[in-house]
Amino acid sequence: QVQLVESGGDTVQAGGSLRLSCAASTYTHCMGWFRQAPGKEREGVAGINSDDYTSYADSVKGRFTISKDNAKNTLYLHMNSLKPEDTAMYYCAADLTPTRSLLRWQLYNYWGQGTQVTVSS
Repeated sequence: QVQLVESGGDTVQAGGSLRLSCAASTYTHCMGWFRQAPGKEREGVAGINSDDYTSYADSVKGRFTISKDNAKNTLYLHMNSLKPEDTAMYYCAADLTPTRSLLRWQLYNYWGQGTQVTVSS
């Protein structure tokens, strides 16, 4: 199975920036970032597939950028202009089946342990 190791979560002030990283143990056809705050449902944030097709949630368009390094099997999420409502546990996800429905958590079989992002006012 695919193992995912996440890093980069931190506490920052509103308006600040963070970069999250997710290292996969093997090549995957699609990867994405999801987040979940206490008491709320899991939300798809951004996704990217093997030909660099990307999808973003409306709430993060223009602020977040997803990218990958194929040589390292590593996924990144650059987060700018962070808001308090971005506070959540962020999860990296991956799958071996190609898809363009990158924000549907049901299509991902492999998940990381999560990394906490906290944005203060």
